[in-house]
Amino acid sequence: MAPPSRWSCTLLLAALGAATASELQIPLIPQQSPSRAGNALGKPLVNTDDLQASIKIESLVERAKDLYEIAQKSVHEYGHPTRVIGSEGHAGTLEYIYSALESLGGYYTLSEQPFPAVLGKVYESRLVIGHEVPESASPMSLTPPTAHKEPVYGDLVLVANEGCDASDYPAEVTGNVAFVLRGTCSFGAKSELAGKAGAVAAIVYNYDSGDLSGTLESPTPDHVATFGLSGKDAGPIIEKLKAGKVVDSIAYIDAEVKQIQTTNIIAQTVEGDPDNCVMLGGHSDSVSEGPGINDDGSGSLTLLEVATQLTNFSVNNCVRFAWWAGEEEGLLGSDYYVEVLPEEENMKIRLFMDYDMMGSPNFAYQVYNATNAANPEGSEELRNLYLDWYADQGLNYTFIPFDGRSDYDAFIRNGIPGGGIATGAEGIKTKEEETMFGGVAGDWYDPCYHQLCDDTGNVNSTAWLVNTKLVAHSVATFALSFDGFPERSKASMQSASEEPAKYHGHRLVL
Repeated sequence: MAPPSRWSCTLLLAALGAATASELQIPLIPQQSPSRAGNALGKPLVNTDDLQASIKIESLVERAKDLYEIAQKSVHEYGHPTRVIGSEGHAGTLEYIYSALESLGGYYTLSEQPFPAVLGKVYESRLVIGHEVPESASPMSLTPPTAHKEPVYGDLVLVANEGCDASDYPAEVTGNVAFVLRGTCSFGAKSELAGKAGAVAAIVYNYDSGDLSGTLESPTPDHVATFGLSGKDAGPIIEKLKAGKVVDSIAYIDAEVKQIQTTNIIAQTVEGDPDNCVMLGGHSDSVSEGPGINDDGSGSLTLLEVATQLTNFSVNNCVRFAWWAGEEEGLLGSDYYVEVLPEEENMKIRLFMDYDMMGSPNFAYQVYNATNAANPEGSEELRNLYLDWYADQGLNYTFIPFDGRSDYDAFIRNGIPGGGIATGAEGIKTKEEETMFGGVAGDWYDPCYHQLCDDTGNVNSTAWLVNTKLVAHSVATFALSFDGFPERSKASMQSASEEPAKYHGHRLVL
């Protein structure tokens, strides 16, 4: 047996009671003194053209091969390569990133931020309604199992309204299966209310014909085994229930939900004004189903390569890189980072840039449509930086919703301007996009999204190189100057959005 890695030891210490970075005496924010124009290092001031020119696809591809080999460390436990949090593949990923940064000659101050995370795994599930097994039925992420991990039996009971109040659940729900319409409140809230009403399981059905796959988010003792169901499959059932007919069901989920410890990695330039930081991040973990070389190996390795090449330059403003853990479980690492960030440190972050999935095989150059009207001021200026760069390269781009699907969410909800780029996940490429970007209309942008085939052959080198150069441009621009970029204000923190997002990570939450 190989000796435990430094990450295994760190997480073991955290599990033994050092649940916060302060208890491990690890700084949440790298501390350093301001420095201007790189005089102490004697290096040229960062220049966007030179930084972009230093980015080579060969280096990115070699890093991807390394990452896939690391994912193989999980085969003995999962039966296939993965870098999901809690796995040896993820511990190896953290070790790889930290060691690479540590080798850069003290250019960065490094910190580790352990935090508690929730890991859920569904081993087996089945839902029978009447005499049918609906094809669209899928267990919610972070669902508990059915009682004793055995099938449970009960009649479907139609819940009133959208199941967001205890009064919506009739007495007949006790001992039966709650049938709840999606909307207004989170899936987790519906599952909890169903559990409190005595239901043995819950089914949340869609308000349109599409399938419904989401997450219960933070576990509670009252959650019950919960499925999502398409509106198409739900329609005939609702008609029967409203006509007073009895519809019986069998629900079965064998699942595990457990708390583990995992770790964010933060690297900040030693030089540069620490009161004016440009921050960027990607996530270090994959889903359990595969090695995650595009999602988000491509983003996390882009950050690592840009961080490496930046060491050839000096900076005026500090640059802070972050590798988040637990993104695939619901943006856990980035949420935790912002949650424990003191107000004065929040104000030092001038903007946050999110880089998740940089090289989808059937790519489109996607820019989050982050406007100042709906987000902290500065988000639109960042968006326009991306648009201008693509236009200068003669490249097309398209907008995608800024809807909480990635790690920018906690930042914009706490008053920090944000934005980012991507190349597409499970969405369908349109005919217009086929004309704009090539590829195949009607197929997913990433046909291997959240699957075992998200390996080294699942990254488009053209898209990955182009977007890594754009990431380098975004870093160089703000590391040099924030001239013309909106100042942060405490008013922006106080006016941050309180509205629930449709997504929290890649899974629906309401």
